[in-house]
Amino acid sequence: MMKKKSVSARKASLVLFLCQMISALDVPLDLSQPPTITQQSPKDYIVDPRENIVIQCEAKGKPPPSFSWTRNGTHFDIDKDAQVTMKPNSGTLVINIMNGGKAEAYEGVYQCTARNERGAAISNNIVIRPSRSPLWTKEKLEPNHVREGDSLVLHCRPPVGLPPPIIFWMDNAFQRLPQSERVSQGLNGDLYFSNVQPEDTREDYICYARFNHTQTIQQKQPISVKVFSMDSLNDTIAANLSDTDIFGAKPVTERQPVLLTPTGSTSTKVELRGNVLLLECIAAGLPTPVIRWIKEGGELPANRTFFENFKKTLKIIDVSEADSGNYKCIARNRLGSAHHVISVTVKAAPYWITAPRNLVLSPGEDGTLICRANGNPKPNISWLANGVPIAIAPEDPSRKVDGDTIIFSHVQERSSSVYQCNASNEYGYLLANAFVNVLAEPPRILTPANKLYQVIADSPALLDCAYFGSPKPEIEWFKGVKGSILRGNEYVFHDNGTLEIPVAQKDSTGTYTCVARNELGKIQNEVHLEVKDPTMIIKQPEYKVIQRYGQVSFECVIKHDSTLLPTIIWLKDNDELPDDERFLVGKDNLTIMNVTDKDDGTYTCIVNTTLDSVSASAVLTVVARPNPPFDLELTGQLERSVELSWIPGDENNSPITNFVIEYEDGLHEPGVWHYQTEVPGTQTTVQLKLSPYVNYSFRVIAVNEIGRSQPSEPSEQYLTKSANPDENPSNVQGIGSEPDNLVITWESLKGFQSNGPGLQYKVSWRQKDVDDEWTSVIVANVSKYIVSGTPTFVPYEIKVQALNDLGYAPEPSEVIGHSGEDLPMVAPGNVQVHVINSTLAKVHWDTVPLKTVRGHLQGYKVYYWKVQSLSIRSRRHVEKKILTFRGNKTFGMLPGLEPYSSYKLNVRVVNGKGEGPASPDKVFKTPEGVPSSPSFLRITNPTLDSLTLEWGSPTHPNGVLTSYILKFQPINNTHELGPLVEIRIPANESSLILKNLNYSTRYKFYFNAQTSVGSGSQITEEAITIMDEVQPLYPRIRNVTTAAAETYANISWEYEGPDHANFYVEYGVAGTMASRQVDIATQGWFIGLMCAVALLILILLIVCFIRRNKGGKYPVKEKEDAHADPEIQPMKEDDGTFGEYSDAEDHKPLKKGSRTPSDRTVKKEDSDDSLVDYGEGVNGQFNEDGSFIGQYSGKKEKEPAEGNESSEAPSPVNAMNSFV
Repeated sequence: MMKKKSVSARKASLVLFLCQMISALDVPLDLSQPPTITQQSPKDYIVDPRENIVIQCEAKGKPPPSFSWTRNGTHFDIDKDAQVTMKPNSGTLVINIMNGGKAEAYEGVYQCTARNERGAAISNNIVIRPSRSPLWTKEKLEPNHVREGDSLVLHCRPPVGLPPPIIFWMDNAFQRLPQSERVSQGLNGDLYFSNVQPEDTREDYICYARFNHTQTIQQKQPISVKVFSMDSLNDTIAANLSDTDIFGAKPVTERQPVLLTPTGSTSTKVELRGNVLLLECIAAGLPTPVIRWIKEGGELPANRTFFENFKKTLKIIDVSEADSGNYKCIARNRLGSAHHVISVTVKAAPYWITAPRNLVLSPGEDGTLICRANGNPKPNISWLANGVPIAIAPEDPSRKVDGDTIIFSHVQERSSSVYQCNASNEYGYLLANAFVNVLAEPPRILTPANKLYQVIADSPALLDCAYFGSPKPEIEWFKGVKGSILRGNEYVFHDNGTLEIPVAQKDSTGTYTCVARNELGKIQNEVHLEVKDPTMIIKQPEYKVIQRYGQVSFECVIKHDSTLLPTIIWLKDNDELPDDERFLVGKDNLTIMNVTDKDDGTYTCIVNTTLDSVSASAVLTVVARPNPPFDLELTGQLERSVELSWIPGDENNSPITNFVIEYEDGLHEPGVWHYQTEVPGTQTTVQLKLSPYVNYSFRVIAVNEIGRSQPSEPSEQYLTKSANPDENPSNVQGIGSEPDNLVITWESLKGFQSNGPGLQYKVSWRQKDVDDEWTSVIVANVSKYIVSGTPTFVPYEIKVQALNDLGYAPEPSEVIGHSGEDLPMVAPGNVQVHVINSTLAKVHWDTVPLKTVRGHLQGYKVYYWKVQSLSIRSRRHVEKKILTFRGNKTFGMLPGLEPYSSYKLNVRVVNGKGEGPASPDKVFKTPEGVPSSPSFLRITNPTLDSLTLEWGSPTHPNGVLTSYILKFQPINNTHELGPLVEIRIPANESSLILKNLNYSTRYKFYFNAQTSVGSGSQITEEAITIMDEVQPLYPRIRNVTTAAAETYANISWEYEGPDHANFYVEYGVAGTMASRQVDIATQGWFIGLMCAVALLILILLIVCFIRRNKGGKYPVKEKEDAHADPEIQPMKEDDGTFGEYSDAEDHKPLKKGSRTPSDRTVKKEDSDDSLVDYGEGVNGQFNEDGSFIGQYSGKKEKEPAEGNESSEAPSPVNAMNSFV
């Protein structure tokens, strides 16, 4: 719900326009003019007798007027009364009461006259009366003894004061007496009781009269009221009074309405136009009557009619002659009605139709003064000139009186005067002064020069040109400095000189010139107009529904003229926002935190500038779970039902959808509440079904869309009478737990189902299909009974009946149960297996006799297991599998078998106790199937026209392999496939050299194995023959760089070598000697090298031996060189290589391609920042999966690294990361 309103500039402009019209008739104070009364006291002036009396009379004129007063129609000489003074330059009188004067001495009718050489103006007749607040006359008040149910009127009768006092009733504690439809105060101040009740008995009914002028309160003596109830009244009569006493002894009886005020069937009422009409009807009766008002022959006026005092008073504001008529009040209760007709006549004191206005004329001009008034009865019009009846005033040949009009012709300067018009009837009078001022003056413009007007686009613009001149000047408007005169429908020219632009636009901005001229001269004035963009709310607040304690925001996004400064004000229900820190006012929004119920209402965003104001409103509805119901009442109590009623709690702005009724059994389950029923949210009573022997309490929960209310307070308790059980236990079963017993179980009745004390159960059983009598036993309130010594798995008829101290429940129904089960005795026979295919077999068996099952047949279990594979001779763990077939089936399917394998199985019968013996094992074999894909396919040794293929046999041959099928085809540069070539390879082969291929050509290979059954799934690979005979391309790592941080290191390198290479980054802690190196002792090149070294050493030893034998000598240096251990130099970076290896999962060979450098970066997070130096020794290293990593050599002493590179091959200590 949202509403938007805008304060229009047009209304403000029209008010300004009217003010300008009045001011345009004002004569500038520097010019001669007759007096004008500007301020005076009210006609009926009630004064406080304790304060000075001030009678106002202010006037203006040129020359300044002098003042005089009359009192009660004669001249009032203020100089002769020391208590009276007149304010300087004023006609206001001050009568000094506080220094010994008495207000009563100055009571009377006063009139002020303001006079100068051009005329005299007079004030209204001002009636001075001092206020009065007299005391109550002393009176002896007798106590009021009233019978219960009778009517009563306590009279106030306040003293007559001036003005009349305000009446109210209070007690001794100064607390207002409560009023209602039954007890209320009338317009005359009396206290009316439509019927009295015992609680009306009290001794301090006090009427108070408050006199506002004197700020005093007068108190009447307390009135005592004693109400006699009929019981106490009869006792009193029997003890003290005779049978003929006035009280009698009649019981309290209901009575139809009788009007206490007004009396009779009709009355009249006269009210004056514009006043408030108050009509009253108060009735007696029991039950208390209800008052209704109608207007005979018409409708009560809408928007002006109000009902007060519990509809006993009809109030119509601002009455007019149309409100005259007959008004009927009707008092009604269930015994009848009473009515009264009030005939209302609306009279009217005089009121203006056209009041005379000041007239400014130039010599020789004509004019008129008009005085028109209306009233009921029609008022008389009389004229005065300078305060004297015009009939006896000095004659003026230029004037002529014609009823309510004075006509002036060819006036001269001596015609200046002040005229008074008096319109009067029996209900009042009107007096107006209007002067005729004869002047000859050139035009003058009273509006300030260069005045700036600012308006909003599309609203009216009123440019002021207040002027004066005699004769009256003509006004013309121009736009711009040299603009033409303004004419046309787009402008409105007012008599007071104002130029109106009804719909100002942006192009209306500019300078406007006003020119005033008459026969005595000419004058002009410039004003300026600026048209601004309107202020708009482009995003208005929207209707919001929020749950209690939530948060809500209202938006108010505005757009405004850049030269105007807007201010945004938020209101709640047209009042200021609460002073609460939960209300957060932002630049363009209002946010309410932690919303409560008090925040419910209408929120208005008001945007004000100096020129316009716009607003938008939205309603906030705060919703919450409903308040709990209250006043639960039980009525209509019966043995098996009761009626529950309640009063709903506040629904908290979300309608109640339903009520949930719960009950508590205080006898069996105290403190536990159970669901009883639920009813729609419009229902507040429900008839509830009850069970015997339950101590019921009820509570009600209200539900709306937000949730459930808190439970209501519990109702009173209601204990129902005991009775036989209505029902027997449910879910009766007979199942043996041992082969020789029968366990009978049931679900016990709940407490309220017992219907009485002493709940027990009669358990009965007998063997089915055997002519046996029922065996019965009565047990306590339990839920199980065991019968021992029964045959194994025999059917029994069973029944369980409830009983209590009052008797048995209805006869229960019988159920069939069985005594305990035992394991089956025999195994299924004639087990046969039919192999359907290599993975599926069907097994058959014969059912066992039901007597041998000795229980409920649940089904059969097939145990089967693989003995061995017929193609791979290997020992394996025997894993038995079990399939269960429910019911009395004689076959089953065995899925998921492995092809070309030998299996065994057996079958067993199953009952509730367990499995029986197994059938003899049955052996069966599965036939061959198609093999799985080859374990790998590797393509190596590419040449110009050949490729070498290597492969591994299938992991699951599923039979005897007969051959391999190789298919391949070339792939051109556009990825199109060429012709397919197929080759069959014997099953015992594991490699093949393909020759006569095209050079520098990519081939795609498809490879699969075959058995006698068919081909298995294939494996694919691609390879490229080389372009020319070059040395094989080995992997090469170059330009290794490192960048160490606190917790990681970035490692980068360039790679040349075959595609699809795997990269390993090895790292460790500096200073350690551990390394992961390949064992080169097993490498061929190393063995050859070692053999060559050994041969050289042997030759050297032979040479040395020969030379020593010859006695020859050799230099020490040579000897040292000969015997020194040669230092093993680290492998150069260019010489280091990585061996080729394949992924352990897909077994795809590495593919050779062009040499493309690869720049890889590794982030190491959990090691030191530097690479380690590696010690001496020649140790081979392998990856964790056994693949060869590379060859590394060490040296005895560490050498410093140059730059970010190392001449040593790194070896990992803690971890190794692989990049593919």
